[in-house]
Amino acid sequence: MAHLFDPLSIRSLTLPHRIVVSPMCQYSSVDGFVDDWHFVHLGTRAVGGAALVFTEAAAVSPEGRISPQDLGVYDEGHVAGLARSVRFIHAQQTFAGIQIAHAGRKGSTHRPWSGSGSADRQHGGWQPVGPTDQPFAANYPVPRALTTKEIAAVVAAFRASTHRALRAGFDVVEIHAAHGYLIHEFLSPLVNTRTDEYGGSFDNRVRLCLEVVDAVRTVWPDRLPLFVRVSAVDWKAGGWDMEQTVELARRLKGRGVDLVDCSSGGLVADQQIAVGPGYQVPFAERVRREAGIATGAVGLITESAQANAIVEREQADVVLLARELLRDPYFPLRAARELGREIKWPPQYVRAAAPGTPHR
Repeated sequence: MAHLFDPLSIRSLTLPHRIVVSPMCQYSSVDGFVDDWHFVHLGTRAVGGAALVFTEAAAVSPEGRISPQDLGVYDEGHVAGLARSVRFIHAQQTFAGIQIAHAGRKGSTHRPWSGSGSADRQHGGWQPVGPTDQPFAANYPVPRALTTKEIAAVVAAFRASTHRALRAGFDVVEIHAAHGYLIHEFLSPLVNTRTDEYGGSFDNRVRLCLEVVDAVRTVWPDRLPLFVRVSAVDWKAGGWDMEQTVELARRLKGRGVDLVDCSSGGLVADQQIAVGPGYQVPFAERVRREAGIATGAVGLITESAQANAIVEREQADVVLLARELLRDPYFPLRAARELGREIKWPPQYVRAAAPGTPHR
């Protein structure tokens, strides 16, 4: 029976335990560049004891950003700042991951605290692209439908961004195919109404996702893990569902993907999500069992015992935490104590490892 604080080997990496920092947008970049906020945000979670720290979604092209303030990995100039964060994460004996993404029709929107919906050109906006010309919602920008030639350029952008991630020193790449962004838009029949080789049948709708995976694997070394984040269900009738997710996961496994990170929703504005503690864990459990691939569980996981139970029950291989790690960046250190396990503390903080240790 596995434990939250047991190691996990994936290709050449051995995670010291199973707590992973989920990608979380910070909406704090200028032209896609890392700044001091990102350095401190990512570094703090590494100091806090996470086994693997992911960046937020890093756009593979300028129009692939969600907001004008999104992180990017589409320019050679982005590599140096990312590498600085990676070096600090590694210095804490933590692995570094990057999530590469294209926002599709949900691009060119305001960051959450600056408004909602479409960001106009005066505020750094652009016309986004998608499988079709249908917007996400009435207050979102109208996208331009991608041609097949432009789809090939998107795939090439994922490949080029993977080169940059490798040069920056990352240990894991995760392809973002969830939350209503471009790859998810192609997967779901609710949005993908194309009649060419990228639309219609299941095989056609998964084509972009598989092409991106293949392109990434051509440059991402065999020794390093590749993850894919999916929205397991659309939370709307007639949309992407668990049966399709399981079949996609089987195909991903055969193409060199090591772990499927199971989230849900985000595709349509009228989704009806049944939210509750650990509400997405059953998705990870089913994919793990039926597709025979490692999975990650994410979503309203807030307690150490809850996280440990997910691993012990073989519902997922890793637990990704998001908002709980914003509230408490040192959750892994606390969870180890609560679960009676040893975990390495930074030497600068070790005096706090044992409660009641006298000050000196």
